Amino acid sequence: MVESIVTVVIDVAKCLAPPTERQFNYFRNCKSNFENLKTELENLKGVRDSMQHRVEDAKRQGEVIEGNVEKWLTKAKNIVIDAEKIIGDEEKANNRCFKGLCPNLKTRYQLSKAAEKQLEPIVNHRTEGIQFHTISYRTIPEDISLQSSTGYEAFESRFSTLRDIRNALTNANVGIIGVYGMGGIGKTTLVKAVARQAKERKIFDQVVFSEVSQTPNIKDFQKEIAEKLGLMLHEESVSRRASRLYERLKEEKKILVVLDNLWKCLNLETVGIPYGDDHKGCKILLTSRDRGVLLKMGSASPFLIGVLNEEEAWRLFKMTAGDDVEHRELNSTARNVAMACGGLPIALTTIARALRNRSMREWKNALQQLRAPSSVNFEGISAEAYSAIDLSIKYLRGDKLRKILLLCSLMGNRIATSDLFKYCMGWGILKGVNKMADARIKLDALVQELRDSSLLLAGDNNEELSMHDIVRDVATSTACHDQNVFVVRDENVWGWPDDEDALEKCYAISIIDSIIPELPEGLEYPKLEFLFMWNQVSYIRLYIS
Repeated sequence: MVESIVTVVIDVAKCLAPPTERQFNYFRNCKSNFENLKTELENLKGVRDSMQHRVEDAKRQGEVIEGNVEKWLTKAKNIVIDAEKIIGDEEKANNRCFKGLCPNLKTRYQLSKAAEKQLEPIVNHRTEGIQFHTISYRTIPEDISLQSSTGYEAFESRFSTLRDIRNALTNANVGIIGVYGMGGIGKTTLVKAVARQAKERKIFDQVVFSEVSQTPNIKDFQKEIAEKLGLMLHEESVSRRASRLYERLKEEKKILVVLDNLWKCLNLETVGIPYGDDHKGCKILLTSRDRGVLLKMGSASPFLIGVLNEEEAWRLFKMTAGDDVEHRELNSTARNVAMACGGLPIALTTIARALRNRSMREWKNALQQLRAPSSVNFEGISAEAYSAIDLSIKYLRGDKLRKILLLCSLMGNRIATSDLFKYCMGWGILKGVNKMADARIKLDALVQELRDSSLLLAGDNNEELSMHDIVRDVATSTACHDQNVFVVRDENVWGWPDDEDALEKCYAISIIDSIIPELPEGLEYPKLEFLFMWNQVSYIRLYIS
């Protein structure tokens, strides 16, 4: 009946002026207007949802969303709200008709006109959304190792060295700066502080920090530096990758490249790092235990980092161990323990954390062991550092922590937490839990204990851990000596040992960065539980139980 009334009214309107006829068309096309509105609104919602999914995926990848995309989504949200309100008002008007009430022609006219008016912006906005081919862009992520100054203590004895390094960085005639000192002396901590200050003070537009390691994989090394500059390297050839990295570094007007822990000379041209006359704005800061390496790399006058004086050593030790060391009955022993660490920061922090909240008897026993001469001799590692770290490992609370630390020491320089989790599950370290999620929580708690003890360190990202090379050397040395563990590292060509009896007792074997021409036939190791083999080409990881 309603449609009949509207039709009669429209026929009358045709006899009137054209504008009046157009007004009455809102009555006649009311149903189709709302059908079109609903159809186009669903189409817009489909494009909006697809765009939102792309945005969420891009954010998960750490990308930044384009501003015009954010504005499009905000506008789409408002358009949908307006359209759904019009549709809702129309449905309410229809419900009144169903109840036998006469339709309000004015309301019907207004709703139909609003539906037709809303249709065009919906169609236009949907068309605009379809045309977004790129919605986000990659940014250069902040280097996690340079974000925080946690763990850095400014010692007066280091102020002059810190100042000299900063002066060298701003000297136009100096391109390569070297810092050297024995392992555990604090070279890495110092240069990180320098890099952080240089960035904060805007001395450089960009700062890149990378650990070189004992046997650097050039491709991985190039990849790490490139990613910190927002560059993706897809080439397989080292020389092609070097060319692209070289050009990317040349784009930076002022950049500081920090290469930490050099064991031997590194060919910067092979890697793709410009220096000297090739790029005056590219400064290179190097650290090494060996002054000769730095001289060969082009550092004219490397800076020596020495041990802490007695007052500084005690301050660091007290800060790490807690104020309990000031108690009268403990103070004398604690000071003697600190002195026995030889002014080495790594020895002071690890032993202080190991003895924190321990009994007086344990403190005195630790002092006795620290004063005993170590029979182990590593190049570049003092006896004090070795004894302190060895004792810290022994003082770990439980075999699980010691076993996890051993696993980490067998896994190379970069420790992927996903791999560590698998090995811990295979080795039975996390037994007693029924769900994988609970096992991961348990591992995270144990890893945090090791990090709190300074025996494990944070990696370059949240999915990796690292370990100071001295801690790794001490951990593997102790394991090889006491626990039937066999470790080979950095041997260019290495033959399988003839002592089969010794190997048959091994329960863990780790062979890293070593070339084995061939394996002997019939290898039988009945007690072997873990085998890890890795080199720059490929690696084998097995856990056997």
